[in-house]
Amino acid sequence: MAVKTLDDLLAEGVSGRGVLVRSDLNVPLDDDRNITDPGRIIASVPTLKALSDAGAKVVVTAHLGRPKDGPDPKFSLAPVAKALGEQLGRHVQLATDVVGSDALARAEGLTDGDILLLENIRFDPRETSKDDNERLALAGQLAELVAAPDGTPGAFVSDGFGVVHRKQASVYDVATLLPHYAGTLVAAEIKVLEQLTSSTERPYAVVLGGSKVSDKLAVIESLAEKADSLVIGGGMCFTFLASQGVSVGTSLLEESMIDTCRKLLDTYGDVIHLPVDIVVAEKFAADSPPERVPADQIPEGKMGLDIGPGSVKRFTNLLSNAKTIFWNGPMGVFEFPAFADGTKGVAEAIVGATAKGAFSVVGGGDSAAAVRQLGLPDDGFSHISTGGGASLEYLEGKTLPGIEVLGNS
Repeated sequence: MAVKTLDDLLAEGVSGRGVLVRSDLNVPLDDDRNITDPGRIIASVPTLKALSDAGAKVVVTAHLGRPKDGPDPKFSLAPVAKALGEQLGRHVQLATDVVGSDALARAEGLTDGDILLLENIRFDPRETSKDDNERLALAGQLAELVAAPDGTPGAFVSDGFGVVHRKQASVYDVATLLPHYAGTLVAAEIKVLEQLTSSTERPYAVVLGGSKVSDKLAVIESLAEKADSLVIGGGMCFTFLASQGVSVGTSLLEESMIDTCRKLLDTYGDVIHLPVDIVVAEKFAADSPPERVPADQIPEGKMGLDIGPGSVKRFTNLLSNAKTIFWNGPMGVFEFPAFADGTKGVAEAIVGATAKGAFSVVGGGDSAAAVRQLGLPDDGFSHISTGGGASLEYLEGKTLPGIEVLGNS
């Protein structure tokens, strides 16, 4: 699919022109609204800096969290605007609304190179509406913010890979109204995912973690067909273990998926690999004493919170010879130091394989957060995606609306 990129837009010239950029600035915040992982902000900088340096009047739209009933101070982009300005080394204005009077006034007052961040796009319920006309109306107002005084339309740059699997006003509909381009980040993500799906060098190893099988069933089925080995960890490994008749104590368990897991193991038993030992505790708490047990001997009344060292060793052997690796989802509750060794061990195995020439992709979300929290180098992996859900849907073979629309002239 032919998609115009930021380089094409810059070649056309953007000095004095309004450019609307959809970024993914949905970063995690602590209780004091401090940003705990600025990865997505940092990843958004190259596109915004290139446009600003070229003299564009840049209007950025993004979301934070899932506000339910309109504007909510808890989900304001104020801390993001401050952090983004620090990363860019220049002031970033924050509008107090999405497409209201303050956004309009600030957009009209932009000079060449200025950057304006609109307040959380999801404060406007039309952003996520199922009604095409409602979304299109919001998209029209967004487009007006970057129109020239004589009515000449601005341009749209899609750079929020974490939302391209959503048919939303600022992701999809605005691209139907404005000349559209893939930003640096989105173009890089597409290139990486195309490599994972079309020119995969073997052996191809996939590492999947996270809590629920149901969330990743489609990608498990899809990748089990393509991968040479598929490693299962995290909370969802307990449903697979239960499907083998093993007691999992009080571990996370999706009983409705046990039969499905049994069928997956029957069909792909030579590809799917489960933990051989588990680190358990009496309760879900950072200070709960850890205990290592064989995977088929989890005591009643105890829950698995990480894979054990034997599993790390086994998975490391599988990963050490891989030429291509895709990892999505932690192996355990890495936020608790006592239950982080499994995730760190597997991540270190991927770093080791990468150093030997493997092409490795970290599939966003909790995996990317774990890399940074556990002190692993970003450049120890070939690529760290900013969009976990988008990556998974692409690998499932789904059409991503925010990507598809960029291919339409």
